[in-house]
Amino acid sequence: MPAPISPLATRRRVEFRDTDAAGIVHFSAFFFWMESAEHELLRAAGVPVVERNDDDGSTVSWPRVSVTCDYTSAVRFGDEIDIFVRIAEIGRSSLTFAFRFEHAGVPVAEGKVVTVRCLMRPSRRPEPVAIPPAVCERLAAFRSVTAAPS
Repeated sequence: MPAPISPLATRRRVEFRDTDAAGIVHFSAFFFWMESAEHELLRAAGVPVVERNDDDGSTVSWPRVSVTCDYTSAVRFGDEIDIFVRIAEIGRSSLTFAFRFEHAGVPVAEGKVVTVRCLMRPSRRPEPVAIPPAVCERLAAFRSVTAAPS
């Protein structure tokens, strides 16, 4: 079995807009940070966030079907947040991303996002479609079994 690959890591500085009236990061900021880190991982894997088909106006994208975040410590304006993201699960048409947030090495929050690869056509409901094997292979490089959220 190959050695596990570390999850993708990125860093964000807490901006004033990310905080609430008490000066603590507002819970909603974590959802924006998860989406941003998710897109960084997809780009690093060479997977487009949105694939456009100009012939028929359709796109293939990754709508979210479930998002959660559990908080364990407060962070404030000016703090730097380390965000670790990995692929926790690859399904037939779904991806589960796992996130860990840290400030100065201290856990701050853990999150999970489930997306489904969907064909999007004008005036029709999103249609789940299988993730191509080549895309699964590229994404598999971002699975990790060590030091990542459950």
